[in-house]
Amino acid sequence: MIEINQKEIKTAGIIGANGYTGSELVRLLAFHPYVSLSFLYSRSNSGTKISDLYPDLTTVCEMILTDQPEDVDILFLCLPHKESQNWLIQNAVKDETLVIDLGNDFRLDGNLGNRNFIYGLPEINKKQLLGAKSVANPGCFATAIQLALLPLAQKGLLNEVYATGITGSTGAGQSLQATTHFTWRNDNISAYKTLTHQHVDEILQQLISFNTNEISLNFVPWRGDFARGIFTSSTVKTDVELSDIYQLYQDFYADESFVKVSEKAIDLKQVVNTNRCVIHIEKSGNVAVIHSAIDNLLKGASGQAIQNMNIAMGWEENSGLNLKPVAF
Repeated sequence: MIEINQKEIKTAGIIGANGYTGSELVRLLAFHPYVSLSFLYSRSNSGTKISDLYPDLTTVCEMILTDQPEDVDILFLCLPHKESQNWLIQNAVKDETLVIDLGNDFRLDGNLGNRNFIYGLPEINKKQLLGAKSVANPGCFATAIQLALLPLAQKGLLNEVYATGITGSTGAGQSLQATTHFTWRNDNISAYKTLTHQHVDEILQQLISFNTNEISLNFVPWRGDFARGIFTSSTVKTDVELSDIYQLYQDFYADESFVKVSEKAIDLKQVVNTNRCVIHIEKSGNVAVIHSAIDNLLKGASGQAIQNMNIAMGWEENSGLNLKPVAF
């Protein structure tokens, strides 16, 4: 006899559904077994069908964007940075509604009225996320670098870290800028926000909570000539043998279905279009380099938001996230 799943379907709304992270949430939630989309909010595109903005959503989702939010069980905020807090202040949201903010408003200071936002990196905060009603989704670079360094931090093995990371053009958002034009981005790379990227404080806040030593992070982000994905390389000094480092990482992530530690070289095509993070470690002398790769729009944003929703609601963590990478 076939057992029918009796989980109650929950309603969800997306604020800022017209952007990259919002539209990616639409793609994921359209096939989620326990969620029904109630509304897609956009001030600038109200009255427009979402599939007219993103033709790939034709037959997947034909909802019309609106500037009138509704009461829902789950609310995703996909607004430009520093706008989520204002939106919540200006719009009444029931206390029982699960709010997941994909911006950076609550990653460092997670309090707003009665809401205390939990930092939504599931690999370290799963217990706190269970039953949570307010979640601050981590940044994309922050996710990739933290996952690369957390096992070392837990053992107090971090001191000075030098990290580089290259990201696809979708990491800059949908708003047109000189550095997002195809003619500029194609066949081109450039560094930006050298040593001053907004994710540095977010990364350090989490690593320091694990690590017994003072940590300095020197981070140089790069713009890549591709659409999506993040590849980071973090360099540290350690006398621990490479085999022992690998064992440390395997043990740390043993129960995490979305993190894969590989002894083979990794690349972006392993993770693009998935919620996975892959990690590879190399070592020469007393210098180790930890490489990590994620899809900036999925594990770095919308996919991780779904993962956090699943945990908070008590659902299977991989619900709606069984995705395959685009290999070629």
